[in-house]
Amino acid sequence: MKVVVRVKLEPSAYQADALAATLRACNRAANHVSRVAFDSGEQRRNGLQPLVYRQVKDEYGLSAQPAVRVVKKVCDAYATLKANIKAGNLGRPGGKRRSKAESRPVVFREDAAQAFDDRCLSWRADQRTVSIWTVAGRLKGIRFVCSENAAKMIAEHRQGESDLVFCDGSWYLFATCDIPAPAPFEPADCLGVDLGIVNIATTSDGAVLSGRRLERYRKRMRALTAKLQAKKTKSAKRRLKAIRRREQRFATDTNHQISKTIVTTAERTSRGIALEDLTGIRERVKARHDQRYRLHSWAFAQLGAFVAYKAERAGVPVVHVDPRNTSRQCSSCRHTHKTNRVDQATFACRACGTTMHADDGGTSRPKAGGASRNIRHRADAAWQRGTVNCPTSAP
Repeated sequence: MKVVVRVKLEPSAYQADALAATLRACNRAANHVSRVAFDSGEQRRNGLQPLVYRQVKDEYGLSAQPAVRVVKKVCDAYATLKANIKAGNLGRPGGKRRSKAESRPVVFREDAAQAFDDRCLSWRADQRTVSIWTVAGRLKGIRFVCSENAAKMIAEHRQGESDLVFCDGSWYLFATCDIPAPAPFEPADCLGVDLGIVNIATTSDGAVLSGRRLERYRKRMRALTAKLQAKKTKSAKRRLKAIRRREQRFATDTNHQISKTIVTTAERTSRGIALEDLTGIRERVKARHDQRYRLHSWAFAQLGAFVAYKAERAGVPVVHVDPRNTSRQCSSCRHTHKTNRVDQATFACRACGTTMHADDGGTSRPKAGGASRNIRHRADAAWQRGTVNCPTSAP
């Protein structure tokens, strides 16, 4: 399985200037290559490279291998754009977002990340140093810091390219490691997990992993940001820059903790993990104006990705199921109706009279069951049918 390891570089002032100049040169060259690809319509690497290779080397000061990496970066960007258009992520044909994306070349920021292969970058994991090509020449002995586990993973399993990233005044390298993953075991049952906004995750065991702490933090950060923006002073702008990504880091840390709890529980009890396939939910769900911020700040995709890779490393199988009506269906009698969901927290079946929390499985009441238990039932049926690799999504 592929794992990305991030290490923080500690370059000297001269080394930092050389790295910054290298990113600028690579991204300016990438913008030139992107314009050529857009004007000519040639977006395949084998066809585009002969058109721009010599000019990229002569005019932008890149050596042979970085020039090749720049062309590959542009081709990958256009491939990603085509995939997003095909998947409908940029809207329908003729829409404003899609028309804007299709009417101009892909543009790269001057400090955008740049990939380096083993000809441009070499690692000394035991010495915690790297050697990297720059426009100022080869820089050797750039120190980096990381955990012992990360250093061991880089030394033993690193493969392919490494990305040089400049973020918030710091330099990082992202290394791709291919580590062996255990084969998934045959689960005795599934642990149903219902994802939500008020309760980030609720399991069929009745564990409610609440998002109240994160919600309070976001509310406080929104108030602080609005207050600083209203001041319009230099010190307020410095403060805004300092806290720009703090909320994102807090939410990411929360998702890491929740995903670890879910995977650990499933591994300890020899069960698989059942999740909803929420692809495209933001396009399907209609929210009031005052609720849109909560909906679009809901990092369910990130939580699902964290659960997936942690489960793969632990050998725990993950099953995705159709999310339709999981919160409206009674897990006792299977009666489904929108009036069964009384409010956000309460479920009351109109057919059998069962009442319960709308999300959890209600293990204290054997006949009670909510969305997470329905997800568990659907995942178990999908596993028995052998369709776990073909998840369905609500239209």
